[in-house]
Amino acid sequence: MACGPQYGYMCGQQQYISGVCANVSSSFEVLNSIAPAVQDCAKELDIVIVLDGSNSIYPWSSILEFLLKFLKNIEIGPRLSQVGIVSYGEQVTHRVNLSQFDNTAALLRTVEDLPQDTGIKTMTAWGIETARREAFMEERGARPGVKKVMVIVTDGESHDSHELKRVIEDCNEDAIERFGIAVLGDYNRQNKSSANVHKFINEIQSISSEPLGDHFFNVSDEVALLTIVDALGSRIFALEATSGNYTSSFEMEMSQAGFSAHTSKDGVMLGAVGAYDWNGTVVMHLAGRTVVPNNLQFFDPKTEAGYEGLAGYLGYDVQSASTPDGTLYITGAPRYNHTGRVVLYRLDERDNVVVTQVLKGEQIGSYFGSVLQTVDVDMDSYTDLLLEGLFEHQFTLKPVNQSCCHTHTDACTNKNEPCGARFGTAIAAVSDLNLDGFNDVAVGAPLENDHRGAVYIYHGAGRSLKEAFVQRIPAGGDGEKMKFFGQSRDVGELRANMTFNPSKINLQQSNCMHQDRATVCVKTVVCFTYSIKSDKEASEIRYDLTLDALRAKARASFEGAEDKSDRRVSKNATIRDSLCVTESFRMSASHPSVLDPGAHIPVVDCGTDGKCIADLSLKAEPSVHQMVIKANKEKITVFVDVKNTKDNAYNPKVIVSFSKNINYVKVEPEIKECNLNETKLECAVGYPFLASNAEEHFKLKFEVTPHHIAADIQINITVTSDSDESPSTLSDNVVRITIPVKYEAGVIFSVKPKDEHIVVKEGEQYPAVFNTTGDIGKEINITYTVEKALNTATPPLKLTVTYPYRSPMNNILLYLVQVTASTHVDPEWIGRGKTHTPKTAKESLSNYLVSCGTIPCRSFDCMISEATFSQVNVTFRVWKPTFIKAEFSSLYMMVNGTLKTRDSLFLLSSANNVRNVKIQVSKEALGGIPWWIILISILIGLLILALVIFALWKMDFFKRKSMEDRKEDMMD
Repeated sequence: MACGPQYGYMCGQQQYISGVCANVSSSFEVLNSIAPAVQDCAKELDIVIVLDGSNSIYPWSSILEFLLKFLKNIEIGPRLSQVGIVSYGEQVTHRVNLSQFDNTAALLRTVEDLPQDTGIKTMTAWGIETARREAFMEERGARPGVKKVMVIVTDGESHDSHELKRVIEDCNEDAIERFGIAVLGDYNRQNKSSANVHKFINEIQSISSEPLGDHFFNVSDEVALLTIVDALGSRIFALEATSGNYTSSFEMEMSQAGFSAHTSKDGVMLGAVGAYDWNGTVVMHLAGRTVVPNNLQFFDPKTEAGYEGLAGYLGYDVQSASTPDGTLYITGAPRYNHTGRVVLYRLDERDNVVVTQVLKGEQIGSYFGSVLQTVDVDMDSYTDLLLEGLFEHQFTLKPVNQSCCHTHTDACTNKNEPCGARFGTAIAAVSDLNLDGFNDVAVGAPLENDHRGAVYIYHGAGRSLKEAFVQRIPAGGDGEKMKFFGQSRDVGELRANMTFNPSKINLQQSNCMHQDRATVCVKTVVCFTYSIKSDKEASEIRYDLTLDALRAKARASFEGAEDKSDRRVSKNATIRDSLCVTESFRMSASHPSVLDPGAHIPVVDCGTDGKCIADLSLKAEPSVHQMVIKANKEKITVFVDVKNTKDNAYNPKVIVSFSKNINYVKVEPEIKECNLNETKLECAVGYPFLASNAEEHFKLKFEVTPHHIAADIQINITVTSDSDESPSTLSDNVVRITIPVKYEAGVIFSVKPKDEHIVVKEGEQYPAVFNTTGDIGKEINITYTVEKALNTATPPLKLTVTYPYRSPMNNILLYLVQVTASTHVDPEWIGRGKTHTPKTAKESLSNYLVSCGTIPCRSFDCMISEATFSQVNVTFRVWKPTFIKAEFSSLYMMVNGTLKTRDSLFLLSSANNVRNVKIQVSKEALGGIPWWIILISILIGLLILALVIFALWKMDFFKRKSMEDRKEDMMD
């Protein structure tokens, strides 16, 4: 069995170290694993944020910054966490529903523009009650069985505080865990008294869940909210791997099961020192079941009332003892009460721990219970002694009575070494070394003699041990190569030795025939010497023999192998003390004799030692490091440099393997000989050999195929040769290239018509009650078309259509009647047996473009699957009463269609994702001249006439002489 107590896993932002153990066969194959403390991450959290939006919250931008920073670290998704937002002041408003967004980015975009409720009252109880009763409804996205979390942010006492007690009780019944945040900005700005501040804090503490240290926060002002984001997030995310509300308290999440392990007659004992806030426990893996004792089973609350129960490290070491009454389990807690202790216990019929005896340490820091060993001294199959090693270098023998009710009084303590020896770090029960009929004990002191270490042997006597050691085995040496001798227990020792006949291979002296051809055969004898601490008659081992292990292709094969390339033999054998096996191999028939006139000599110019030790190095650099794949086939160039710095490298070649989303094109210069086999390429470089300090440079050309979709392009390049190479220099023989890619979606997005003109007559009559959709107004039909471009991949798409719905006076502008690509849409159910009475307020509308930035809009989504051609038909009707009553001459309304991909590997070009339809509405005036225009015209005419008469009067036009005056003038 092999254990990894540091095995960990991630739950959200938290890492938990639970530990794992594995049963391994004699061939080192994992048979099964034991991980009793590993548990699934409960990543699904339904979080509702209740925001105080009253007038006293200032500035509101600080609240939004807090929300954005907090939400940025939450993984949003249908099977991850969901977030809802409820804001309140004098009224309560649902701003975000739990299931409204399926990713964090979309939620953040909405929160950026979250409005403030305002109001002079703070209705906190109403806000919490609305969140409990409505925000956690399944209709708004709440998931059954998922943990509910509520975060309340407020800056003042509630005006409905008399309701808080009932509301919080209802939250507790619904198992809603609450985090309260008190913002003291308004209290500080108004210099309110400390009594008022304490009253407000007490109210928020009453809202928060227990313990308050984990669930209550207070900050000086709105800006300071940013300082608690990390702490709040870590406490909420701690819920992802814990089952209770105590978010800072761990049970088995940090248990480190397998810190110690022991196999008893009944099963496996695993020490879990990190369990229950590092108080520790022992996990029992018995036949068909796993027993995990809780935090209180090893402690008596009556007799240990003053013990805090933290960091005792129970399970630091585990052992078992055989008694006539059954198996007795033993474990140590070296940090218990700083002095340590050893607990002896059994399991009852319900698998509950029954403590039978407790051995307590006496000295602070002694780590009593850190090393345990049981010994059957008289070899009667029952345990006689329990040995415990101390860091204070004492050797304590605790004989165990066979009834396991008490220890012998003749405890033996022997101080052997001065400070620093660490006597007792390892204790092992060994067989009868002096053949006196009693088993013996070996004790290690790894730091003795300046950390050289030593092992002490104690002989058994009766049912105990002799007080004085009988032998001391020092480490020897100079203290540098050999250190800490005696630190761990022995397991076993296996040595191997190989001899060859003949000891050297001469290709000119054939000694056997293979496939009617003379060749060289070699016999090898492999001998194993084995020693182990075990009473077994024999043990099973598995050995492997590999020919030419450092070469890419072996020059020999074992006899009896059907395939000449079979260079490996794996066999099982039974061994007790020693074992010798014989194997034969021969030179490969594919390597002809050096005397063959047509044969090439494979190795030449290798120096006096006859060995060619090359040192090949490889460098490869792609022309791009990331790319967007479009319809046309993009090219990728890989620049390859091969260099040899030692002996000649014979038959060197570069092996290239690449992913299926690219195709090999060519190599430059083309004089390189390359062989392609699907996605594997072999190119000869410097053939027949690459000389010492020689270099080769070439380029590999690839083209991208958009038909194979993958997140990245993989190109693995390896350089090899028939010459040997030191394992220490092989690290630069391989280059792995990864190029992240995105794919441009090959779609053509269009809309018809692009413009629409509707004329409304002033004073036009409309029905008082709308019975059919035809009564609403003129119909507008818009068709969105998505076509697949040739030779491109098309991902699943989402079409979002946004249109202006209501005017600033809350009058309807456009009414959605039908979408043929999805279900029929008719919000007011007009034409389905129900009527609608329009209630339109008179208002003045802008003569320009009506945009969604200033008026309420609505939108709907259409999911478009991978298809060659898709079409969405949308029917609107202009709400005639709004435009008849409104004061305007002409305006424009914009209907926006936005196309997005539902696959993160795909992108849409900016010119191919938005299509707008502009709807112009004009008002036509009634015929004839208004009476007031006629009246004004008459008055203006009379005024002009009066002015003319006045002018004539001034010119004496009206003072002409009479006939008598003219006669008198003539007579004169």
